[in-house]
Amino acid sequence: MRLLLIEDNRRLASLTAEGLRKAGFAIDLVHNAEEASAALAVAVFDAVLLDLGLPDADGLTLLSALRAKADTTPVLILTARDTVDDRVRGLNLGADDYLLKPFALEELVARIRALLRRPGAALGMVLQTGNIAFDSASRLATVGGQPLDLSRRELDALELLLRRAGRVVSKAALENGLYGFGEEVGSNAVEVLIHRLRKRLQAAGASAGVQTLRGIGYILIENPPGAGAGSGVESGG
Repeated sequence: MRLLLIEDNRRLASLTAEGLRKAGFAIDLVHNAEEASAALAVAVFDAVLLDLGLPDADGLTLLSALRAKADTTPVLILTARDTVDDRVRGLNLGADDYLLKPFALEELVARIRALLRRPGAALGMVLQTGNIAFDSASRLATVGGQPLDLSRRELDALELLLRRAGRVVSKAALENGLYGFGEEVGSNAVEVLIHRLRKRLQAAGASAGVQTLRGIGYILIENPPGAGAGSGVESGG
């Protein structure tokens, strides 16, 4: 899941972003309202984490402008403003949740996942295709009930494919969901990642696999009877 973190305190922003990446999120980090507006104009985010005390604008002004465009992206406010009036104003302007600073990273992660589990949002509790299951709260992937040993990036890719199981996911969509603006992505990074994931699923005896549709993208589907787990079927185009 891709998040936009808007925080002007650079040390806090860096520590928060790093913690969220370890929790399995792709993070884009900006430090003011102008950068935030530019990011929101060119990318789709699953949630926005918004500091109110930005150097060039009040965060609530940015929130109000976002909602005026009928943008329903979940917004979690992160702020030191602790009065009831401040919280009520933020929620009335369209914020989905409010977390006071200083906060524990574990609580922030839990609140983000709770937001993304709401109806119409990005995150379900347990995703499953065939005998592959992924628990979004614990971030544990299993095959036939047995834990699957995956790197963080492999786990992120599996989660994204499970959320779109049975549908084609383009290479661009995978890159957008897995990598932030500042991360360097090699031309074959997605191909290498999917190859590793496919092999791990196959070795674990998964009854579903990632198929490659050449020139189109990737799809996670249950294997037809007699097919090898994780087989990579390619089609021209």
